[in-house]
Amino acid sequence: MKRIVLTGGPCAGKTTALVKIIEHFSSLGYKVFIIPEVPTLFSQAGMDYLTDNHAFFYEGEKATLEMQLALEDKFTRIAETITTPTIIVCDRGTMDISAYMKPEMWDEITAGVGTCSEKLRARYDAVLHLVSAADGAEQFYTTANNAERTEGLELARELDKKVIQAWSEHPHLRVINNHENFDTKINRVIQEISNVLEIPQQIVEERKYIVRLTGEIPDAIESEIIQTYLTSDPRSEVRLRRRTLNGVSVNVRTTKKTLANNAQVVTERQIDNNLYESLMRQADPYRQSIHKIRKTFIWRGQFFELDTYLSPMRNLQILETKGIVDHEDVNFPPFIEVVEDITGKTEYYNYNLALRK
Repeated sequence: MKRIVLTGGPCAGKTTALVKIIEHFSSLGYKVFIIPEVPTLFSQAGMDYLTDNHAFFYEGEKATLEMQLALEDKFTRIAETITTPTIIVCDRGTMDISAYMKPEMWDEITAGVGTCSEKLRARYDAVLHLVSAADGAEQFYTTANNAERTEGLELARELDKKVIQAWSEHPHLRVINNHENFDTKINRVIQEISNVLEIPQQIVEERKYIVRLTGEIPDAIESEIIQTYLTSDPRSEVRLRRRTLNGVSVNVRTTKKTLANNAQVVTERQIDNNLYESLMRQADPYRQSIHKIRKTFIWRGQFFELDTYLSPMRNLQILETKGIVDHEDVNFPPFIEVVEDITGKTEYYNYNLALRK
């Protein structure tokens, strides 16, 4: 059983994606449960999330979180009675609620419910964030399909980034770009869920560039990454990654196994500090740990990762696109100067950059 959050900014395509998820994975033999978007249920029942009444807003948001938790827990118990593989997809999750209030109120609400942000993120196996059409696909942005949606383009873009920030510490957060063809966006959702379910996928080469950063990146999320490769079987790659964001470190063990048909199975598991330290004893003696600073950001509806390497190499910055299909142009931002296209150049894979010289 896997529990997945489907979230995103306003007018991102979640409703259509949910229909496709049910159709696709049901046809593969999975039982799919969909947890409805609780704030929409509350709004339809009379909750006013735009109220100036502090007490009303607080109690409404606290009740929203409590209802979200209750629905997820009840459906998890239902799913446990089923012998077939099961997926629980949450139309937004608990951390989405935090994006619509000040951090102080969120801390007060979570304490009142007996939880915290770290525990809430840990409830889910993956978080898929669909970028709002307000960022890079403005011609498709509309409020007509949701009576509760009132925000304009600028507010929609701001909410989009706040939701990503709320989930940024989750180890399996995937941001789904806007595309010229909306079906491409939906297909990416299906692919990412398939990865979570460990269904073999054809290897997709993301575009990578050596770049220079020439200005500040607006609304970037910055984290520190230490990546260590372990000894492994042929045609397999095993790595440990410790990612520190906002003072919180998360450890993930990732295994990539390449099959005979050039498909790949990727398995990710979050691990505690004790297991991390134990597995570090299996570090590949021929490779050094990679230490880098990562800045992630959205520019004109496309998601990017900018890695600045600190060791074993220095003065190297690599920009990687995420989910941009072959026929689409990359929307390079003005604060990025492209030095070289290194897409497909194996010497720049992290696995090879880590080799001891």
